[in-house]
Amino acid sequence: MSVDQVRDLVLQHARLPVPPESVTADTDLYASGLTSLTTVHLMLALEEHFDVEFPEHMLSRRTFESVASIAEAIEELSG
Repeated sequence: MSVDQVRDLVLQHARLPVPPESVTADTDLYASGLTSLTTVHLMLALEEHFDVEFPEHMLSRRTFESVASIAEAIEELSG
C-alpha cells in the first residue's frame, strides 16, 4: 500500500471540486470539499481495494481528513 494508491482512490471516489494537483498527502480533504456522503463512497472503495474493513471507532473525520491519515489507518488495519 502506498500513499499514491490512496491518493488515486481519493481522486477517483471523493468527487472533490478542486484541481487534482492540489491534493497532496497533507491536504485537508474536508476543506477541499469532502462531504459525509462522499466519505462513505470513498470508504467503500478503500475497503474493497485494500481488502480491509474500517471498524466503528475509525469512522471519524480525523481518519479521513487527509490522504496521509487514510494511509495510516489502512496500514494499521492491514497489520
